[in-house]
Amino acid sequence: MRASFIATTGLAMVFGLGATVPASAQDGYQTPPPEVTDIVTRAPAPRVSISPDNDLILLMEREALPPVADLARPMEKLAGIRLDASVNDRYGTRDFVGLSLQDIATGEVRSIDLPANADISDVAWSTDGSKIVFTNTRADAMDVHVLDTASGQVTTLMTGGVNPVFQSPTWLPGGSLLTLAIPSDRGEKPMESLTPQGPAIQDASGGQEAQTRTFQDLLENPHDEAMFKWLATSQPVIMDADGSNIRMVGEPRIYTNVSASPDGQYLLMEWISEPFSYQVPWYRFPHTSAVFTMDGDLVSTIVEQPLADALPVQGVVTGRRSIQWHPGEDAMLMWVEAQDGGDPRTESDNRDNVLAFEAPFRGEGRVLARLEDRASGAMGIEGTDDLIVYEYDRDTRELRQTLVDVRDGEAAREIGLRNIQDAYNDPGSPLMTTNEYGKYVARNVDGKLLLTGSGATPEGLRPFLRRFDLSTLDTEELWRNSGEQLESVIDVVTEDGSEFITFYESPTNPGNVKLYSGGSEQFLTNFPDPHPELTGIKRELVTYTREDGVELTATLYLPPEYKEGDKVPVVVWAYPREFNDASTAGQNRDSPYRFTRIGGYSHLFFLTQGYAVLDRASMPVVGSDPETVNDTFIEQVVSNAQAAVDFTVERGFGDGVRLGVGGHSYGAFMTAHLLARSDLFRAGIARSGAYNRTLTPFGFQAERRIFWDTPETYYRLSPFMAANMINEPVLFIHGDNDSNSGTFPQQSERMFAAVKGTGGTARLVMLPHEDHGYRGRESVLHTLHEMFEWFDAHVKNAEVETAE
Repeated sequence: MRASFIATTGLAMVFGLGATVPASAQDGYQTPPPEVTDIVTRAPAPRVSISPDNDLILLMEREALPPVADLARPMEKLAGIRLDASVNDRYGTRDFVGLSLQDIATGEVRSIDLPANADISDVAWSTDGSKIVFTNTRADAMDVHVLDTASGQVTTLMTGGVNPVFQSPTWLPGGSLLTLAIPSDRGEKPMESLTPQGPAIQDASGGQEAQTRTFQDLLENPHDEAMFKWLATSQPVIMDADGSNIRMVGEPRIYTNVSASPDGQYLLMEWISEPFSYQVPWYRFPHTSAVFTMDGDLVSTIVEQPLADALPVQGVVTGRRSIQWHPGEDAMLMWVEAQDGGDPRTESDNRDNVLAFEAPFRGEGRVLARLEDRASGAMGIEGTDDLIVYEYDRDTRELRQTLVDVRDGEAAREIGLRNIQDAYNDPGSPLMTTNEYGKYVARNVDGKLLLTGSGATPEGLRPFLRRFDLSTLDTEELWRNSGEQLESVIDVVTEDGSEFITFYESPTNPGNVKLYSGGSEQFLTNFPDPHPELTGIKRELVTYTREDGVELTATLYLPPEYKEGDKVPVVVWAYPREFNDASTAGQNRDSPYRFTRIGGYSHLFFLTQGYAVLDRASMPVVGSDPETVNDTFIEQVVSNAQAAVDFTVERGFGDGVRLGVGGHSYGAFMTAHLLARSDLFRAGIARSGAYNRTLTPFGFQAERRIFWDTPETYYRLSPFMAANMINEPVLFIHGDNDSNSGTFPQQSERMFAAVKGTGGTARLVMLPHEDHGYRGRESVLHTLHEMFEWFDAHVKNAEVETAE
């Protein structure tokens, strides 16, 4: 059964002491009030993983925010990924710093002895739950360890030499381990010469569209190519779980995936090769998929895909793609082939086919399913050769599920069809288990699947556990969350679903694991409230209606000590989303019984400063045609904001004047538009946004048209072009190492310059070494400081007219 990971708590903050004099741009890092700082720097509760046999809980201890110095380590930005050359891994901060095992039956907790200053990652249970593999990162290398769950003893399998850039250590059928290692003869790290080898040259031969999104961290020169090859090239190694019987398989290549057939007789090996591209990330580079024996002998080459640097927006490659083993067959390979040339703009009643073949893996393959829409995944079913094949229509946003009989030739049957935006009619997703091959499949008991889902209703989330009959398509509800708590199933103990494990939270419980067994309930963990100082915060799901009748929702938070009738400053925080119809746009996707967990640089910390927060305020952009829905983006977000402001006044906690608006990423884009196109707010906070759409000319967010199709849309949807209309103060915050597509730091720098240059009031805060989200301790604290001071100065202390 799949090991389940639960984020049990976040970081949080507390009551502030009021505004101080704004710091200058040269005053260095600032901090919010001491009480806030204290909570921010507390270590969060452990992350939790349930063993496959449901008898153990792995507690993975986390640390508080790392210092910015940890983010300042040298970084290689190569082929769309960020790498740490000192350890030959993806760049990042520590995942876990400690491990413990808790016995579910007795509650006994055993601490696991680990190296000093442990940096644990790549954690994976063996199929039978008897062992856990993990890596530990040292200053200059990574090691592979295996934990015996019965004895609690840790064995070191590899001291250095691990290369997990594309794949972590993986359990194979039979209990051995496959690890990608650094080739022993790869040579010294490439050194960049001060004298260039020559110019960096790119060609466009003409006659072919190459509509690539605005990717970041791409290769730029021959030295980048050499570094990418040096860091990403690996050697597959197989060993027993005790580190013995080590054997190398195949030759060193840039492997992106190595997976064993269910019967353990073959390896599907996939790798990328030259020529590399300076225009697209690694996953668009030429790649090969081939089958080898476990001894490394080539059996068959499945596909050799050329460089894919000219795909249409939202398009796919032609030829074989998404190659994988059938999880319930000894050695059957499946893949998908586009039937529309890979171009979603092409009219077609058959976009994709799913095909398969077995050893010796040659020939054209047998068609398993012909799909009307684009394939989006396939799932095996325990104890059968059947597959659930998913396909998605990007225009209608409908997800279709088809039951495909692989062996017996029965006709494929549609077993589900829904709009993915329709939360109220989400039937749930199958619970997974491991089959006899150690592959993940949908749990199947006598032709019935167990489904879990969020259970969205107009009153809030009510997660459920259901049984779905594959023959009759009937659904039986076995359990549903009720009462003043939010509780969702994360695993089942018995096949019939009568005993199960949940993740439980309530307004006073921060989140704990709970067991339902034998008609009784028992908490398995007891993580405390991470910020008891904030227990007075009030939380409520609210609904209101915009001018054209579209129903909107939000989560209203009122500050501690709030009394009915008080007028307080209000922060509206939102993120716009596109919808096909108004009925799904206004659906409630939150719960009134969720624990109010405040962490990191969350805008909810404004509650500690005496503000009310209208969080997740609905900002739907509704249009039946996804091609043109953005044509009314501005009008719709202004109408949404007007409805939110009206609600704050009608409800009585807002005065209609002291209002601030904010958002992150696409929410920052929205914030800039609202400040330019309305006078609803006194000030705004825009974090890590994009403001000039001509810099993302081949689409952005859900926009499909390219700039040259509709330049007027790109121009109008660029807040940069309306910077002279922003007459309210705006705070821009951005990580100066942002890797997110389209939101490169220059977006905020130029937007600030535009507002300043046209006479507006603005402040720009560029956070050193930070990505699209902010991680460093000093950065998080400084962000809160800036946000508090900005709204205190421009929102909280705004003059409110009173009737004489």
